[in-house]
Amino acid sequence: MDAQSALTISRAKEFFMRFGPAAAALSLLFAVNASVGYASVSPPDPRAEALVAEGRAQLTAGDTQAAIDSFEAALALDPAYTDVYLSLAEAARADGLQGKAIRYYREARGREPENLAAIAGEGEALVEMGALSAARENLAVLQSMCGDGCAETIELAAAIAQGPPVMTAVVVSPADEVTQN
Repeated sequence: MDAQSALTISRAKEFFMRFGPAAAALSLLFAVNASVGYASVSPPDPRAEALVAEGRAQLTAGDTQAAIDSFEAALALDPAYTDVYLSLAEAARADGLQGKAIRYYREARGREPENLAAIAGEGEALVEMGALSAARENLAVLQSMCGDGCAETIELAAAIAQGPPVMTAVVVSPADEVTQN
């Protein structure tokens, strides 16, 4: 073996010894990230799906408390079922509890960061609370994810354009009798 070949082999060994561990760690990091990104999500419990469907029917019928009970029962059966959180948020909004609804929407977003329904629902609840700048941030997220044409973006943009609901006071006439307990 001549001196030139020995020098080349020596440099190659030095290169691999210097950068080999870093390259191995980096490829392991990419492998783990790739496997986490494509991890399969288990299907929801069929009993929880049935309870959510029942709760949505109750919510449509105007029985908010029965709907909440059904959703909470579904959550007890399958705490990983994201649709339960969205349904609980809808029920909380129907009860006028926007803060609670926002908490449920954020829980759903924590589980599925790209859930368009959770982002839009949170934005609409923020509008109902009067937090228009925070709702506009949600709108910007939606626009970046699905553009201006998706249903969630259109609904949130319309809610922002309409603004928060106007609160009115009830007028009591002097003729009404006021009693003390």
